[in-house]
Amino acid sequence: MERMSEQTIALVTGANKGIGYEIAAGLGALGWSVGVGARDAERREAAVEKLRAAGVDAFAVPLDVTDDASVAAAAGQIEERAGRLDVLVNNAAITGAAPQTPTTVDPATVRTAVETNVIGVIRVTNAMLPLLRRSASPRIVNMSSSVGSLTLQSTPDAETGPISVAYSPSKTFLNAVTLQYAKELRDTGILINAACPGFCATDLNGFRGVRTPEQGAAIAIRLASLPDDGPTGGFFDDAGVVPW
Repeated sequence: MERMSEQTIALVTGANKGIGYEIAAGLGALGWSVGVGARDAERREAAVEKLRAAGVDAFAVPLDVTDDASVAAAAGQIEERAGRLDVLVNNAAITGAAPQTPTTVDPATVRTAVETNVIGVIRVTNAMLPLLRRSASPRIVNMSSSVGSLTLQSTPDAETGPISVAYSPSKTFLNAVTLQYAKELRDTGILINAACPGFCATDLNGFRGVRTPEQGAAIAIRLASLPDDGPTGGFFDDAGVVPW
């Protein structure tokens, strides 16, 4: 199906702050129209206002990735607004409550992390797929983390962050889900990849990171704007391929 307009339409979940906001800003700087997906109405509207002040064609998308009705309503809003979606960036995530040592964790903590970080991605992706299939060059970027790399986690002295039986495995799970989507969608023209932003200073980690959110957004922007012969089913950071 041909594009209804030449302007690229993107949706970024969890885009009201941190890396998500910087992804929205970076995609907007390309001249794209960017949906700011977020649960919190006040923060969502503030982010849209700030993006518009910077010249970005931004629009608010009320979106709770853990809620079926919210996700369906978001898909309906984008269909009414643009008739299609070109790029989906699944950025919304949580770390989950402490403690996350395997021997002391509350199983509900693991369940909550997976609900947002994995099932939420599946829920949003499947709701948006009919719109993505109408795009000439559809792209999906799943924001993962190198802490989800089993290779790195099993490498002695590798920097993999604190022990976290909820957050880190949720990113491993997300990587595996990304591969399954890539296998199913391989012949559709939809490119789907996982991105590691690095250890960025955001409220997700109490601002302990060593990279800025803008630096963390760069890999997502690159994967969102891949050419048609670009990779699919990969895991990347700024330096290149991240081991599974």
